Amino acid sequence: MTAKPFVPASWRAFKRAGRPTVFTIPSATGFIDALSAGLRADAGDDPLSLARMTVLLPTRRACRALREAFLRDSGDHPVLLPRLVPLNDIDEDEALLTSDPAMLPDATELPPPLDPLRRQMMLARMILARDGNTSPAQAVMLARELARLLDRVQNERLTFEALSRLAPDSYAAHWQETITFLEILTKAWPTILAEAGCSDPVDHRNRVFALQAAAWRAAAAEGRLRDPIIAAGSTGSIPATADLLDTIAHLPTGCVVLPGLDQGLDDEAWAALDDTHPQMGLKHLLARFDVSRDAVMLWPGCAPATSNEAARLRLVSELMRPAETTEQWTDLALPSEALAGLDLITAATPRQEAAAIAMVMREALERPEETCALVTPDRDLATRVSAELMRWNIAVDDSAGRELAQCPVGTFLRLIADMVAGDFAPLPLLAVCKHPLAAARLDPAQFRELTRLAEIALLRGPRPAPGLDNLRKLAARLRDQRQDVESWVDRLDQCSRGFIDAFSRANITLPEWIDAHMRCAEALAASHDRAGPLRLWAGDDGESAAALVAQLVQVGDIAPPISCHEYPAVFTALLMGRVVRPRFGRHPRLSILGPLEARLQRFNTLILAGLNEGTWPGAPAPDPWMSRPMAKAFGLPSPERRIGLSAHDVAEGLCAPRVVLTRSDKVDGTPTVPSRWLRRLDQVIAAAGLTPPWKVQAAPWAHVAEAVTRPDTVRAWPAPAPCPPVAARPRTLSVTRIEDWMRDPYGIYASHILSLAALDPLDAEPSAADFGIMVHKALQVFVENIARTAPDDYETTLIAIGQQIFDGQLVPPAVKAFWGPRFRRVARWIAEEERVRRSTIQRSAVEIGGRITFQGPAGPFVLTAKADRIDQLKDGTAVIIDYKTGTPPKTNVVAAGFAPQLPLEAAILQSGGFPDLAVKAVQALLFWHLHGRHEGAEIVAVDADVTQLAAEAHAGVQKLIATFDQPETVYQARPHPAYAPRFSDYAHLARVKEWAASEESDS
Repeated sequence: MTAKPFVPASWRAFKRAGRPTVFTIPSATGFIDALSAGLRADAGDDPLSLARMTVLLPTRRACRALREAFLRDSGDHPVLLPRLVPLNDIDEDEALLTSDPAMLPDATELPPPLDPLRRQMMLARMILARDGNTSPAQAVMLARELARLLDRVQNERLTFEALSRLAPDSYAAHWQETITFLEILTKAWPTILAEAGCSDPVDHRNRVFALQAAAWRAAAAEGRLRDPIIAAGSTGSIPATADLLDTIAHLPTGCVVLPGLDQGLDDEAWAALDDTHPQMGLKHLLARFDVSRDAVMLWPGCAPATSNEAARLRLVSELMRPAETTEQWTDLALPSEALAGLDLITAATPRQEAAAIAMVMREALERPEETCALVTPDRDLATRVSAELMRWNIAVDDSAGRELAQCPVGTFLRLIADMVAGDFAPLPLLAVCKHPLAAARLDPAQFRELTRLAEIALLRGPRPAPGLDNLRKLAARLRDQRQDVESWVDRLDQCSRGFIDAFSRANITLPEWIDAHMRCAEALAASHDRAGPLRLWAGDDGESAAALVAQLVQVGDIAPPISCHEYPAVFTALLMGRVVRPRFGRHPRLSILGPLEARLQRFNTLILAGLNEGTWPGAPAPDPWMSRPMAKAFGLPSPERRIGLSAHDVAEGLCAPRVVLTRSDKVDGTPTVPSRWLRRLDQVIAAAGLTPPWKVQAAPWAHVAEAVTRPDTVRAWPAPAPCPPVAARPRTLSVTRIEDWMRDPYGIYASHILSLAALDPLDAEPSAADFGIMVHKALQVFVENIARTAPDDYETTLIAIGQQIFDGQLVPPAVKAFWGPRFRRVARWIAEEERVRRSTIQRSAVEIGGRITFQGPAGPFVLTAKADRIDQLKDGTAVIIDYKTGTPPKTNVVAAGFAPQLPLEAAILQSGGFPDLAVKAVQALLFWHLHGRHEGAEIVAVDADVTQLAAEAHAGVQKLIATFDQPETVYQARPHPAYAPRFSDYAHLARVKEWAASEESDS
């Protein structure tokens, strides 16, 4: 026998005169679809009946979902829809809820609601007038928090009269100061509103709701109210909304439809509900209606619950049971169907969690017409999932939106302000020029290529002098790409000149700042074939930014003057809090939603993600204005009420046909605690004696997601072994590179054969190497001077020379303050050493060059050297000295041949490779360790026979030449790990960390 299809009756058949009409739609039933079915049944065959209805829903998204449900069920037939009104998104155009303005004659006399941005700027101006130490950016952010406090207080329909009594002497002193500061709201703000003839948005909404409720009651009493009014999906958490719902429930043509009232919960548990329970808001609302739970009727649009749905409802009810009544779990009996379609994913990290979620969503697409949604308050996780879905070219937008400041257009505007405010310093300049929107009237690819040229030619290394004029002077000195780089600077100047001029002026108004800023942004965004405004203000984020800019110009009359130092921070503060939401989803069957956006919607598969304590439910945000006892005394709702709303979202979500719960064991490397609802779920399942399906799943989703990217085999990366032709190998090296040739031949291959050189860092601060270079230069000038004329004061002379060199290198004051004492201690040591040594020295040669030629199998090989200092003594011998600001090598390392610089310089000297230096022998090889600590420096002598060391070094180079002249010799990276260089510009290129770790584990 075929079962008859479910046909809902008209909801008006259930009305009882004098009693409120309240329905509920169970959580296991699709709220929007059931509501649509009930309204269509009530309308019957009359095509105009639906159009006469007014349906009040919590949000705009719920209105859109109901509209889509009507259109989906109408088939190919046209339909006139009810008037759909979102309760929580009332704007000025929708403030009058009734379709008959004659019912609200007093509404036209209400002060209009104040624009939120104008209110923020008015509050910021008041803050600046009260506290002169507050910056404009801080005032803007404080104003936003004050506006939120205003909304919270007016949401609860409280007044600020009791505020002065909230900070007794038992509280900390800063609370007293806060209450004094809030006099902006208690004393000054009402006067400002009255003068402006406006009201706060929430206060305006409350008044409209009150007038609307009164108008409906009056119309009903006079028999003028004939059209149905249905309020559906709201829990009445806002008092003004609860009063409006109460009025609608008592209207002869009105009814209220509650979401997911738990009518199966026992009376003891119902009496024990607290603010953290998902049913607590509905309990308060029923109390306002003066309706018992038993009197709430099932909405006629609801199909009878299946056994699986009934079992899931029971599971969720027990899961949320108040703690005071959990002793009933001792004899809990749940059917196994309660866990059908329920799954849990516990991932190691958010990345793995996102990958597993993306797999679930991708798998849902394999079933025709199935819908799937991810619901999470964790926006980072939502972004990760969206990125993971792009693996299959599936584009899904996060309907909760993104901060405008983090969107491409918002980021571009912020970076431009920072660039001009920072006088075109390298980092902010490159951040703008490498942004995808930047083109400066060129082809974007061409502009980025010019930017790369300018980066290498002008911006790498120490920071250049500020301003585009100085960059232009640097570009004029270039030999290669001079014209291209100069044109790049000129284009930046043309685009930014107006904004630069604004920064040169004193305090100017906000509209003037915005005008100069946006003209600069549009000029920089213009490409060779498209105007700047068309590129800059396109897309959802571009339109949102354009709307904000227009609003900022409109409120410019009340904004305080802003200085050039403050404007970037003020602009960033004004961007904060602006959310860009996609107008249309990219995928018809997949969605990424926040908990608020997911309310009342129904999906075949629902993923509740980020179920960690502190994320879902979220940790209570710190209140900058009131402590918890103060807020309670004032009458503001407790943080637990927000937990209760989150619990309601989770309870509704758990009743979907297929539910996947997910969490991560660690977030940012920190262990996490499972959400309280996950821990309760484990307890309920254990109490019922059931086995969770995820415990027996053959291949957990986290494992499946990992398998997608797991390679078939894992092979360690081999060490590089380049073997270039002999003709390409270097035939000239310096003595300092011989050490690299021995310790890291791969570095020689990369630098001398591939001609690769490491780029200098951006905004490079002087390093220890720079300190050593400047000390070398100072000692060179000093020794050359004393060779001509011995000064009266060695120390003073050397310090003066060093000061001149440091000043010429534009060393930052902070670095100079650190280096100065070190250099003075070095100078004191050098002065004393020179007084002692000068009597034995015939001549001191500094920074002197020399060379020697070797005959190798592939031809001549030239070894060059530049000695820091060679002292030719009066007895005909010489001492070779090398200055070291870092740690000099030990004698055993020199003797082993891994630090051959000084022995090779001795070999060149003995062979006559240094011109104008004729010596009998080399007496000593010395390192002057100029560390700048304590005594300033010390002499580290190579304690070995110099002649033998020179001969061995000479033979070693001859052997190296012969070895690398063989075609089969490879340029290994780190052939002797114990003697590998501590630092190398090419270690990342050789991928040392990949193969060196495997070598160490194999050994």
